[in-house]
Amino acid sequence: MNKIGIVTVNYNTEKDTLNFLDSLEKINSSGFSLSVVVVDNASRENFSLPKKYKKENIKVINLNKNTGFSGGYNTGIKEVLKENVDYVLVVNNDTILDPEILINLTEVIAKDVRIGVVTPKIYFAKGHEFHKDRYSKEELGKVFWFAGGYMDWANVQSVHRGVDEVDIGQYNKAEEIGFASGCCMLIRRAVLEKVGLFDDNFFLYYEDADLNLRIKKAGYKIYYVPSAVLVHVNAASTGGAGNLLHDYFITRNQMLFGLKYAPLRSKIALVRQSIRLLISGRPKQKQAIKDFYLGRLGKGTFFNK
Repeated sequence: MNKIGIVTVNYNTEKDTLNFLDSLEKINSSGFSLSVVVVDNASRENFSLPKKYKKENIKVINLNKNTGFSGGYNTGIKEVLKENVDYVLVVNNDTILDPEILINLTEVIAKDVRIGVVTPKIYFAKGHEFHKDRYSKEELGKVFWFAGGYMDWANVQSVHRGVDEVDIGQYNKAEEIGFASGCCMLIRRAVLEKVGLFDDNFFLYYEDADLNLRIKKAGYKIYYVPSAVLVHVNAASTGGAGNLLHDYFITRNQMLFGLKYAPLRSKIALVRQSIRLLISGRPKQKQAIKDFYLGRLGKGTFFNK
């Protein structure tokens, strides 16, 4: 029997976490033993499990400081690895798991020891699409958030294939991809033991891209599994794209990631862009660039008053 550790992070989004746990209760775990860890990232009120969710295999870890997605995930991963799990599912708390997701993900990853990570087809939650006015009533809930991914090195960013497209069967092939979103990744234990966990220097954003590249450099494959399905309420705990948090961490971490991995041409472009942002960027972008060059990584100075 395979043992799977499931790790999610809560940060001031208790309702989302409880909805996630509701979906977890309906999951088909036939042939699996599950160990679940919810890491609370120093929410305004410590997260605790209501009575209906209190089970031997579900644990809550309350942190006394916000360690970001990378730190929160790492805390949970370390905990489930103590349970001698075979695989670790890291998954955002603002998601709803399809009942067959574990069956379908493990079916693919178990076929080839060179497959280190598998990731599902991910839809926007109905009504949470970026451009919901574009779609018919019937199309809502069938819009891709992620259908596989790859790295765009010209712009130093990960790309979600199919984003904003309606699912008409165009991405129904299980295949190797270049990038798996940290929204949901099933990772082989041996991979984590070989390449390590998420890099805490990122805190938030690009931490998944960094782990993906380290996994690929170690010789493992990353696979997209369309038969495995997840529904995602986008950026619930970060407030959505375009806010100050996004401005700061995307800007700083693009520099951190790009200067570590990107081709020389893209590195030069990033340095030039950083100079432009220092001169004419938005306030949090300027702060992010300064912090990058001063080595203020992790949480940086974003939360400083």
